[in-house]
Amino acid sequence: MTDAREDAIDQVSSDAPGQAVHAVPLLEPSEGIPPVVADEAALAAIVDRFAQGHGPVAIDAERASGYRYGQRAYLVQLRREGSGSTLIDPVACPDLSALGAVLADVEWVLHAANQDLPCLAELGMRPTRLFDTELAGRLAGFPRVGLGPMVENVLGLSLEKGHSAVDWSTRPLPEPWLRYAALDVEVLVELRDALERELADQQKLEWAQQEFAAIVAAPPPPPRVDPWRRTSGVHKVRRRRQLAAVRELWQTRDRVARERDVSPGRVLSDAAIVAAALAMPANINALQAVAGFGPRVHRRALEQWIAAIDAARAVPEAQLPPATAAHEGPPPPRAWADKDPLAAARLSSARAAVTTLAERLHLPQENLVTPELVRRLAWAPPTRVTVESVADALSALGARAWQVEQVSPVIAKAFVTAKVSPNGIAADSAANGSRRE
Repeated sequence: MTDAREDAIDQVSSDAPGQAVHAVPLLEPSEGIPPVVADEAALAAIVDRFAQGHGPVAIDAERASGYRYGQRAYLVQLRREGSGSTLIDPVACPDLSALGAVLADVEWVLHAANQDLPCLAELGMRPTRLFDTELAGRLAGFPRVGLGPMVENVLGLSLEKGHSAVDWSTRPLPEPWLRYAALDVEVLVELRDALERELADQQKLEWAQQEFAAIVAAPPPPPRVDPWRRTSGVHKVRRRRQLAAVRELWQTRDRVARERDVSPGRVLSDAAIVAAALAMPANINALQAVAGFGPRVHRRALEQWIAAIDAARAVPEAQLPPATAAHEGPPPPRAWADKDPLAAARLSSARAAVTTLAERLHLPQENLVTPELVRRLAWAPPTRVTVESVADALSALGARAWQVEQVSPVIAKAFVTAKVSPNGIAADSAANGSRRE
């Protein structure tokens, strides 16, 4: 560690989370920019080198979101004490399972782990132990938890973050991008150590460890049902025939994007899909009058879009998509006051109680307990509401032990004291917030 970095860390060691500090720019990796590993021989040498290191390993991955189809990694960065830093090209070296094996029992340090773990798993790398510096920052009460702000507020160092949204599928990667990538793991373990001390001081370290263990143990998410319903602006489409057009256009776009390995938004925007579904043009000339399908769109592309709309017209009435997506669990909270006023009162009271507790514990409400768990519990509470029965219900819904311990008493009390006014509206004024959701 350089003298400047030691001075910076000493400067902020006694500061409160989020307190502004004078940051020292971190401009160059301590050992320079490492060469990019792009062949099997170089990768084998890196595997041996990282097997000889000690302590946690800092890991990061760069994707090409907005440029390429999917979320694959286009650069993987690692740093470990005794091993130094490395940059690996996963296009040239798509199997990193040997590296994953030598790091299997090592604690991985990532920032926003859920973003990078799926693409690392595709390469054969899966952790058994984890420290997520972003999640740690949330639990510690930092107001800004991006890597740059966290490094600045905790370590007193400033990282240049100007290359975060570039096209990492570019080859060869420019030197400034490689410098940026190497710096992202340069101080990640130092950040981890400082946050561990902060969490211990706040008596939240056990909470964080439970959260990290839950991330490691979580199974891959199931395939999304009707992903086309996430098209931005689809709420404007009311008729089922038009929804069928959104579905056909989305599926055509997804197929083309996959074949061309480009981001779907670069094939056709969500706004254009919604506009075409609302207009339901009868032919190419009419389609060209719709925003997003003007004269610059190639004739062949226009033909495939109008074919998708024609396919939607041909869908039998019985096979049209429903107006609203099927979902498990309670109805939207805005409908609760009419369907079950007492449930609306429970939700309003519980939300207010959880918000107050989160403020007292100095952490985001959604990290204390997810809004979805509160909704499910308020809609279908235990037959007899006690702290114990609420705790059992929260555990069954997937809440961590520390969350159950903290929120069960306040939710149980909120449910017991929830009232409905004579006009059938939740007596707690916070109910208005639930109906606006």
